[in-house]
Amino acid sequence: MSAELQHIWSRVQADLARTVGEPTYTIWLAPLQALELREDMLVIAAPPQAQRWIHDRFGTVLQASAQRVLGPDASVELRGGGGKPRGSADRHTHASRARIGPAAGVSAPAEEPPEAPGPLGNPKLTFDQFVIGDSNRLAHAAALTVAEMPAQAYNPLFICGPPGVGKTHLLSSIASLVVSHSPGLTVRLTTGEAFTNAFLTALGDGRTELFKARFRHVDVLLVDDVQFLERKTRTEEEFFHTFNALYDGGRQIVLSSDRPPADLQALEDRLRERFQAGLVADVRPPELATRLAILRKRAQHDGIVLQDETALELIAARVQSNVRALEGALIRIVAYSSLTGRPLTGELVQELLDGLYPLVRATGKPRSIAEIQAAACAHFDLSPQELLSSARSPRVAWPRQLAMYLSRELSGASLPAIGREFGGRDHTTVLHACRRASARITADASAREAVEKLCRDLDTPCP
Repeated sequence: MSAELQHIWSRVQADLARTVGEPTYTIWLAPLQALELREDMLVIAAPPQAQRWIHDRFGTVLQASAQRVLGPDASVELRGGGGKPRGSADRHTHASRARIGPAAGVSAPAEEPPEAPGPLGNPKLTFDQFVIGDSNRLAHAAALTVAEMPAQAYNPLFICGPPGVGKTHLLSSIASLVVSHSPGLTVRLTTGEAFTNAFLTALGDGRTELFKARFRHVDVLLVDDVQFLERKTRTEEEFFHTFNALYDGGRQIVLSSDRPPADLQALEDRLRERFQAGLVADVRPPELATRLAILRKRAQHDGIVLQDETALELIAARVQSNVRALEGALIRIVAYSSLTGRPLTGELVQELLDGLYPLVRATGKPRSIAEIQAAACAHFDLSPQELLSSARSPRVAWPRQLAMYLSRELSGASLPAIGREFGGRDHTTVLHACRRASARITADASAREAVEKLCRDLDTPCP
């Protein structure tokens, strides 16, 4: 893929993810690949078994995203079978195609749409690509155990957490590992929405027995965003019986949701009880160290050339909500660097992220940098002049690092602003101090106690 096409496709992907939401994008649209750009037509390859489904359901979305990136005259050609660009060795391939957009006159290929794009979902979402941290360690360990020993450890496994923290990644990883290591087992990966739509279609077509066979005659069933079943009485009833058939038959069930089972109050009690009967593992937004590890792995995987490590550290410090926002920020910055020819440095990152991803304050009353400095001086018996000085003795360096860390977490100020309040230091010095403080707090109980004491003095929750 040329650099130009890669850049265009990254922008289209980012627009698609914003439009349809993270779970739907990851399951259905992330496997798509850009093949070529021919004048105003973007040629995209889709998994052959999902091509018609994607064309029918997401054709308009693909077209709109392409037009927002390429202009109002853009169109999309969707190919199945991983078709190659014209001029390649098999330019006469008979892979099915469907054009979307202005003057589109080719209908989608006549094949039955599946509930999900193959058993693996997105092939990029594997355990090897999953970054483990304190926020997801339990869920990752449970998912790996289930993948290695289906129906022998945790059944059902219920993974819950807010959008964009890796639930879909874990489900896809389970599917990939089961298929590769236990080829005799049948796996189905779907979403709560797709299950509902498939069931309603089966009801309308009078093919409920075929529907039951698809979902009840599998060894491993993985359902992402199961909260979609809430308030859908007939679908809940069908899923209840599907769940029982699989569980009673010794088959593995893995579910994910944006809330724990107890909070799915619109679901029937009997379903909630079954969801809670196995292991419930939560996934939280990643902490700083995990965010940085995710960015490093993504940069390495995509071959991104960095001028210095500060660029990734700044993104990790600013974008705290979820993994998709984190990767989206990286894509935006890489695209801007490519378009303008500017090196990917910390200064560029600071410029682009200012105002877009302000630092998140801990819940509670926000504190000013001056208040945090005063509390640190009182706790460590230092004068303000000592705290802001260039002294590097442990007696002064640790309180200064901790005060910078708390300023970032509790004040919402930018790194340059914090640096100015700490004797005119630059943002890289502040970021280094925050990183050192975070590592020490994690490893040293006494350091954690100091943080808790300072937060009590400041009357604010600990970050």
